[in-house]
Amino acid sequence: MSADFLYTLEVILNGLMAGVMYSLVALGFVLIYKASGIFNYAQGVMALFAAMTLVGIQTGQVPFSHLINAIFGTEVHHFGWTVPAVFAIILTLGVMILFAFIVERYVLKHLVNQEPIILFMATIGLAYFMEGFGDLMWGADIKTLDVGIPSGASVWLEDATIGWGVEGGGFYGFYIDKLDMVAAVVAIVLVVTLTLFSQYTTTGRALRAVADDHQAALSVGISLRTIWVIVWSIAGFVALVAGVMWGSKSGVQFSLSLIALKALPVLMLGGFTSIPGAIVGGLIIGVGEKLFEFWVGPLIGGATENWFAYMLALLFLVFRPQGLFGEKIIERV
Repeated sequence: MSADFLYTLEVILNGLMAGVMYSLVALGFVLIYKASGIFNYAQGVMALFAAMTLVGIQTGQVPFSHLINAIFGTEVHHFGWTVPAVFAIILTLGVMILFAFIVERYVLKHLVNQEPIILFMATIGLAYFMEGFGDLMWGADIKTLDVGIPSGASVWLEDATIGWGVEGGGFYGFYIDKLDMVAAVVAIVLVVTLTLFSQYTTTGRALRAVADDHQAALSVGISLRTIWVIVWSIAGFVALVAGVMWGSKSGVQFSLSLIALKALPVLMLGGFTSIPGAIVGGLIIGVGEKLFEFWVGPLIGGATENWFAYMLALLFLVFRPQGLFGEKIIERV
């Protein structure tokens, strides 16, 4: 096979891997929107906060150490121990569940049956609060996250594909990051599990009922407060998974919260209410931006990955605003 064809195939594979990473963030948006009708602007910050908390627990960092040192004139930063990755992940998940309880008790409980724009504005305030609270709690420095996920090129894949090209054609095998391959497997497991949970469990059906009508759900005995705690806990778990993958890939820093912006085109393509749609939308965005950069980027100066996804999302908003898998809602006036 020609080197050009193989390089195009490599770009597609890397695009699929990048799309999976986008989808991990988009899943959190879909879960909360599907279950409560709220577009959670804070989902990206939740991934950042989960990653920061995981690093802090794993390295034995003292929470609020900067504040404690400033008030009492001490120099306390670490407890002096490290926590195994698996145990640290479990403790971080507990923190995210506690966060879900706090959000329900002090925010959502007071906004039952309010207009969607009010709930959306509440999540914006929550996002800025979490970002500042995370800074105060763990510090703003860039952190290295290591939970044992392999990274770097897959040597096995390079060796297995190096012979696919014609001799002397300049093809040296597919370069695929092992971390992206792990993320793809994790995303598949998450999508299958969450889809089955949403469609075939009593709690999953209750989540959809709450999203359709808060008052009607309450009238048939569904506890709105319990449902919101459950869905925000699940979204916190998804944020933790996304934070682990993105933090392992690019470090834990405050720009990590901006991955939410990359999830927006994914949601517009896949639909705000479809869990499989989040994955399909992510794959389309990932492959599309990589191919566009590979084919068209050199002709127009490059850097097309920054805006291609939003251009594609704009086209979908014009011709299919509900996305590929979203529910088409017709309102008669």
